[in-house]
Amino acid sequence: EKQKRKSKHSKNNSIMEIDERFLKRTSWDNIQGVGDLIDLQSPSFWFAIGSTAFAPIFWNIVGRFEYRTKAFSSRLGSHTACYILAIIIFLLSIERDWAFYEAIKDQVSISDVAEEYNCKIVSLSLWIAGSVLVLTSFFRLGITGTYLGDYFGILMKEMVTGFPFSIVSDPMYLGSVMNFLSTALWFGSPAGIVLSLWTHIVYKISVQYFEGPFTTQIYADKAIVEKHLKQMHDKSDKKAADAKQSDKGKQKKKD
Repeated sequence: EKQKRKSKHSKNNSIMEIDERFLKRTSWDNIQGVGDLIDLQSPSFWFAIGSTAFAPIFWNIVGRFEYRTKAFSSRLGSHTACYILAIIIFLLSIERDWAFYEAIKDQVSISDVAEEYNCKIVSLSLWIAGSVLVLTSFFRLGITGTYLGDYFGILMKEMVTGFPFSIVSDPMYLGSVMNFLSTALWFGSPAGIVLSLWTHIVYKISVQYFEGPFTTQIYADKAIVEKHLKQMHDKSDKKAADAKQSDKGKQKKKD
């Protein structure tokens, strides 16, 4: 009997050691301060912070460099260059997601939240809504529309206004944040909530101060070029019409 109890105790300890490594479960009763909610000494937490910030910094720098120099599209063609960048951004997104999950595995999980039925419902609802926003925006924009095609000269004929752009201006970014928050709530991870908020801040800054204004400039430049071409075309048509009228006048005089 003692041997059985010892074996059972050893087994429970083993399970707790696994939980300690992959998900540090605790309850609100054991939380004494902010330091008990988030382990700021964890390398994986800061790696996730850096991964989230790096991706938009990278694609904004590369995209602007390409738009101003045509360094990639002039050698590879606009579509090929855009597809290569799309693959890189996609891989960075996978790495960002992996870093997020690794970070929350090394952090505290509040069992009161993780095991709460209503919290699971909210988490699942957020995940579904976020996934819908991400997928539908991708289908609306396509590969080149999603992955900075306009920086490579692949411009859309008109602004996309259908769902989900009819309800939010940046559905893909918002959907990603909602998916992160969903995961954080599912596991009851305070660190996951902080990382979700950080992702929202990073994307908000990226859109408001970098991507948004620059994309507006790209299409403003396009409008100027189209206006200039139209004026040239109108002048050419007017000259052709004047020449034709002049020829008719000369012909009448001959008659």
